[in-house]
Amino acid sequence: MKKALRTVLWVLTGLIALNFLVMGLRWAVAPSGAAEALNMSLFNGAALSSQIGDVGGLFLCMGLFVLFGMVTKKREWFLATSLLVYAIAIFRILAWLFHGASLVIPLIVPEIVIGTLLLIASKKLTADQSQKPE
Repeated sequence: MKKALRTVLWVLTGLIALNFLVMGLRWAVAPSGAAEALNMSLFNGAALSSQIGDVGGLFLCMGLFVLFGMVTKKREWFLATSLLVYAIAIFRILAWLFHGASLVIPLIVPEIVIGTLLLIASKKLTADQSQKPE
């Protein structure tokens, strides 16, 4: 992969990590804004605890996973995050198909793009890709 393309992929991957980290932290300190960014309303009581814990924890850990992949150059971190993002997109589609949810294409398309970028990063930004069979 050419150096310029690798640099672009590196920057995009870093921006993905930063976005996930910021969103995770927003759930901790300003959950109403974080919920609004995802077209959600805040729950209350025990459901609010689950909403903040589950969604905030998911975003924070996805950001950390991407950073771990960038630092360690281990593809597993990128793959784990990619699978989570793809699963979110799939479950959005299932919610629409079977449970009467809105089909939120403006959220699904970026998830598919991000998942794909992370798959590419797992091949192009990791130590695994530089090792040649002997």
